[in-house]
Amino acid sequence: MAGDFYSSEGDAVLREAGLRVTRQRQAIVRVLFEAEDHPDAEQVLSRARDKDASVSQATAYRTLGALADKGLLHRHMFDGGVTRFELATRPHHDHLIDVESGEVMEFVSDEIERLQRRIAAEYGYDIVAHRLELYCKKRRS
Repeated sequence: MAGDFYSSEGDAVLREAGLRVTRQRQAIVRVLFEAEDHPDAEQVLSRARDKDASVSQATAYRTLGALADKGLLHRHMFDGGVTRFELATRPHHDHLIDVESGEVMEFVSDEIERLQRRIAAEYGYDIVAHRLELYCKKRRS
């Protein structure tokens, strides 16, 4: 069963966060690596329990917090909602949030990236990090 979610990359993430590698934490990290969405803590917990039923809520929350505190996991609070998570190792992208459905879509725009760098440069700065969230409603025909 350990092979179902074991990952040396996941173990390295846990060690980098200063966490002991356990089956429960391996399950949590595997969920984060597999996530195609931006799960909240309860979703991470539920998915981790599908991999290892012994994962406790306390372990899930502490693991998520430790990973985020070390910069290995991004915390998102889209529009003041629940905190959602995604691995910091993912390539840079921005988010479009549908305010009616809550759906979160990722996008990359070279044009936006160039504009942000130009604006920062005009003010005498270099961007070291940024986050762009667009809150949108679908157009009605």
